[in-house]
Amino acid sequence: MQTSSRPIGVFDSGVGGLSVLAALHAQMPHEQFIYLGDTARLPYGTKSAQTVERYALQIADALVARGVKALVVACNTASATSLPAIRQRHAQLPLIGVVEPGAQAASAVSRSGRIAVIGTEATVSGGAYQRAIVARRADAIVTAVACQLLVALAEEGWTEGVVAREATLTYLSPLFHTPQASRPDTLVLGCTHFPMLRSVIGQAVGPQVEIVDSALTTAHATHQMLQREGLLSQQTDAAAPTLRLLATDSTARFAAIGSRFLGRAIAASDVELIDV
Repeated sequence: MQTSSRPIGVFDSGVGGLSVLAALHAQMPHEQFIYLGDTARLPYGTKSAQTVERYALQIADALVARGVKALVVACNTASATSLPAIRQRHAQLPLIGVVEPGAQAASAVSRSGRIAVIGTEATVSGGAYQRAIVARRADAIVTAVACQLLVALAEEGWTEGVVAREATLTYLSPLFHTPQASRPDTLVLGCTHFPMLRSVIGQAVGPQVEIVDSALTTAHATHQMLQREGLLSQQTDAAAPTLRLLATDSTARFAAIGSRFLGRAIAASDVELIDV
């Protein structure tokens, strides 16, 4: 099989990364994808960096064994902790995470340099977004807040209504309901679940705040990476399968929740149960 016709591997701790997969497929409709959700061991966001790195390496190994031509780490927590280890083990594999593209976009669009990041506990405490933004923009003032409850709300489908609005306001009001001089003008959605809550997040921060969706920025960056490497597929056969879904536990739950993130119906029979 020609390298360019091989699939792109995408992984997350669960179904949140399907929002990244949807953006990737929209950006590159002729590509084939293998998505692996490590649903047996989620969430990654509350685990230690060492544990997440170990899981991420196992997932990367499983996807490389299935012949992927590139790997997208569609998990903010794994991107923040595990990219160096994956690069070391699979040095020839084109690799991209969601943190760097999001940091690049935020640095470019912020007018004042005051940037907020919301993510899981591990993503925020690890400081990957903070470092990546400041590396690109020395004048940046980055504030990061862990919003773990929003992950659960997204998975439950509670993305509108009183509960979603109040939870979002509780997290974001201390940042955005402040004097103008100290208020961030850009917000990075540093978790793949958070685009599901974009409407209530937008209401909480106001229309003057730029919202950076790491799914969209990662899809664009992945396209550029594959183009540089000469790995973009020339496949135009609409009948060819474009997506293979893998999970490490509960294919029925993966399908039920994942359908919302992917933006199209998934049947449990479409998901292959694997052990890593």
